[in-house]
Amino acid sequence: MALSKRELGTGESVIIHTRTHWKALIGPFLAFVLICLLAGVAIGFGTPRTPPEYHTWVNVGIGVVALVLMLTITAKRFLRWLTTTYTLTNRRLITRRGILNQIGHDLPLIRINNVEYERSLSDRILGCGTLVLTTAADDPIVLPDLPGITNLHRQLSELMLTGDIERHADN
Repeated sequence: MALSKRELGTGESVIIHTRTHWKALIGPFLAFVLICLLAGVAIGFGTPRTPPEYHTWVNVGIGVVALVLMLTITAKRFLRWLTTTYTLTNRRLITRRGILNQIGHDLPLIRINNVEYERSLSDRILGCGTLVLTTAADDPIVLPDLPGITNLHRQLSELMLTGDIERHADN
């Protein structure tokens, strides 16, 4: 779900377009495996303990419960990951998220006062981190688990420096 050209202003170009790091999918994947395992065990233990005429209904019931759990736990998180994007252009930082209702936030680079990133040990191993942006008006904006955080931080810092030079040249 890349940002369309019609959402960009005249002379605006995309520098980086990304979404949350794939590590956000580890929990839903493990939940999926656990649900499948538990459903298999429930069918294996539940079917022999029921009368033969109810075997089909017991298996269908277990399958429906497993499917509902998968949809609520795993599919919801996967869709949230899939539909959350971050785009850095030469003028602004654009965030888009939402499965059914899309929520967007555009932050002009000229409004950013400070850019920092945080990386835990696991983030360093996986090559991701959390970007923290400070503006004059708001609380810090935190963008968690972004891949290639050092590259993103460097690109954003360079764009802000270029913006500062352009602002001072106009005065």
